[in-house]
Amino acid sequence: MALDISVKDRIATITINRPHALNSFDMETRRQMHEAWRRLRTDDEIWVAIITGAGEKAFSTGSDLKNSLPSERSFASQQYGGDPVPTFLGDLHLVDKPVIAAINGYAVGGGLELALACDIRLCSENASFALSEVKIGSIPGGGGTQRLVRAVGMSDAMLMLLSADKIDAAEAHRIGLVSRVYPQSELLAQATALAQRITANAPLAVRAVKRVAYQGLDLPLSHGLAMERQVFGLLYSSADRIEGRKAFSEKRKPVYTAQ
Repeated sequence: MALDISVKDRIATITINRPHALNSFDMETRRQMHEAWRRLRTDDEIWVAIITGAGEKAFSTGSDLKNSLPSERSFASQQYGGDPVPTFLGDLHLVDKPVIAAINGYAVGGGLELALACDIRLCSENASFALSEVKIGSIPGGGGTQRLVRAVGMSDAMLMLLSADKIDAAEAHRIGLVSRVYPQSELLAQATALAQRITANAPLAVRAVKRVAYQGLDLPLSHGLAMERQVFGLLYSSADRIEGRKAFSEKRKPVYTAQ
């Protein structure tokens, strides 16, 4: 399988398993990614996901140019035809469950765009990052120009996008591209520990926080605050909210059921 998925204790670990090709995306990998994003959305046994790459060299280097033939369809037919061609990220942005990127090496091109589509980014000390498309007369086409600016701010984003320079883990941490940097041997364990802390929280509240935070990016503050208040009210009488308060008063761990 180009993409391996294992689920344990409500945590899905998705591994891009093409280390011989630096975990680049061929057509089969893209197809399996779409299936994985759908599973994340619909599988009630999954509360948090971790995405990483196989081996110790690469998270992903994006499209496998040697094994991804260009479409024979025109761009217009791809966009407006009866069966539009989806991007490799597909509907990952519609997943309300938290997604953690455990970046274990190169994250360049589409690999960095995949990491940017995740909610939290952790990396190993040997990780490096780049969006180098301008070197070959193109632009990042998987959200890189939009998400990078939102992640690190305009100046640092433009420095990466226009120079096409590669940055290391320390610089990525400094500009806020990643939240934590770990030794390679500890990265996946640290990502799993974080996922476990998230799964200990009320799942509906976690998903609501993610949705409200992202939707609020496109709203004036007053509208965002109104939306936040509305979602607070929606959760007010949920079984999990009641359980959380009971557990607190009884000095025990809550047992959440996503109800």
